[in-house]
Amino acid sequence: SDLSREDITLRDLESTSHHVVKRFGEIKSRSSDWDAVPAVGWHCQKRNVVPSAHFLFRPVGPPIQNSTRRTARILPNLSSSNSSKAYALSPQILRSSTAYTLTALILVFVSSTLLVASSRYLEGANVESEDHKMTADRIQVDRSTYGGTMTGSVLPGRPGNLTADQDAKLRELWTATLRVFGVQTKGQSPDVEEEQSGSGTATPDKQAKKKKHGMFRRNKEDADDGASTDQNDKYGQSKEFQQVLAAENPENLRKAFWSMVKHDHPDALLLRFLRARKWNVHNALVMLIATMNWRMKEVHVDDDVMKNGEGRALIDSTSNNAAVKKEAQDFLAQLRLGKSFLHGTDKEGRPMCFVRVRLHKQGEQSEASLERYTVYTIETARLLLARHVDTAAIVFDMTGFSMANMDYSPVKFMIKCFEANYPESLGVVLVHKSPWIFQSIWKIIKGWLDPVVAAKVHFTKDLAELEQFVEKSHIIKELGGDDPWEYHYIEPIPDENKQITDENARQRLVDERASTVKEYETTTQEWIADSENRTGLQQKRNDLAEQLRSGYWRLDPFTRARSLYDRIGLIREGGVIQYYGKPETPNAPKPLVASPHNGPLPAEHKADDLD
Repeated sequence: SDLSREDITLRDLESTSHHVVKRFGEIKSRSSDWDAVPAVGWHCQKRNVVPSAHFLFRPVGPPIQNSTRRTARILPNLSSSNSSKAYALSPQILRSSTAYTLTALILVFVSSTLLVASSRYLEGANVESEDHKMTADRIQVDRSTYGGTMTGSVLPGRPGNLTADQDAKLRELWTATLRVFGVQTKGQSPDVEEEQSGSGTATPDKQAKKKKHGMFRRNKEDADDGASTDQNDKYGQSKEFQQVLAAENPENLRKAFWSMVKHDHPDALLLRFLRARKWNVHNALVMLIATMNWRMKEVHVDDDVMKNGEGRALIDSTSNNAAVKKEAQDFLAQLRLGKSFLHGTDKEGRPMCFVRVRLHKQGEQSEASLERYTVYTIETARLLLARHVDTAAIVFDMTGFSMANMDYSPVKFMIKCFEANYPESLGVVLVHKSPWIFQSIWKIIKGWLDPVVAAKVHFTKDLAELEQFVEKSHIIKELGGDDPWEYHYIEPIPDENKQITDENARQRLVDERASTVKEYETTTQEWIADSENRTGLQQKRNDLAEQLRSGYWRLDPFTRARSLYDRIGLIREGGVIQYYGKPETPNAPKPLVASPHNGPLPAEHKADDLD
């Protein structure tokens, strides 16, 4: 809204077209000499091009010389090398009064389209399904700048804020998922595949075809309809899906799923895959099963990476086996360096992961240890996510970057993790203080990214730009902010993982969770089949999901090795997450060791015990 700027843009499209129209009205009311026309296009932001919402300012009267120059200065912010993806035209065209009029008409047409889309969106927000009356309110956010507080708001496409169609898609995915697990949904025939295309309605011909080919097998005719085939399956998950169904025991897949749920709402987990696959049920199921197989067979997330953690790595670092010793030492070296770390939240309340790129040198650590460290960091960050904050922010600190720090293999692995195995987990990626030599590298990396992921990447060149995403009080001093927190690695404490060896206590908690899981599955079957009592059954499912959440945190010390973030008190007993300050009550869970921002040292430890 500062009319003196020449790069007037909105940094965020999440608020959709109604926010653009609202801002357009506010700005227009402040100026009688300029007319603001909203447009959606591509914003050339120094080194990258990202989709943005813009206001093109043009004079109310005839295009006089000064006004034309003013428009020409503003226009580069809307231009793009990819003309097929931009609504803005070149400055030369605007110098012609005839072309200027044509440009204005085009932009007015675009803004009218936005107005229509906005009104339809707002009308749809007030529609209730007759089958299930959702009581949650639509999100209503007014953010004059990027990053208004989202804490407590339920974002669209999440539990408690689903449209009737989205709710139906969720029921379809649950039906298919339970059948993969060998749990037969009431009223469903096991030899007939559910219709999982966009319409959700099967024709008699399609039903007959599915009876012939079985539950999840697909032939060429099925694939040709295009509705339920993922055209962007760049990681080969469709083939993996078929292989897993053919070879894997359904009960193993069921166990892998509930292990993956952890403290999350089961619906929230499935909805991540639906959103990632644009609400196509079959493609979401393919992605879900492939992800479970990746966790269970390829990476061993829960039975190795998280179960053994830092404590086992410390033991293995003195192993007589050279290969085991090397991988453990490489894993610990990255932790001790602080190559990346979790601390604080951005303006949206999302947990932040800082990556100090200058600390990575190609070839210093093995590829296996780099991948293990990446998965370990992502999984630990998952523990920090809350009910209404289900994505994280990554800040790549490019200070001191040189070509010696560039390593494409771990970058590719990280991209695959977020796109294929941790869908809808990234909220924003901030590349801070990148030098000019990174421009060509970014062009390569951007080509590997899904456009949705690439749109979340923003470049910040200084503290002021970083503050558009993170409050200054939450920016660490290392980056010029006011937060005095510094990274210091604390070595694993002897016997901190002793509960993992308590088989009896662990089995008791595992059995309790298994009982709750069974009840949740049974209630979900009833919720799918009973349209009359769906609201009541959904409430019961939510209550059971809360039992699963609290039960996970009781089980957590018996299945997950303690991490640095447990030792400094960021992750506390019962799943309490405390980023800043001291405990507010005497009974608040305490950290394992002292931390200037995470609470006092417990009585059973002394400061002299710390390295």
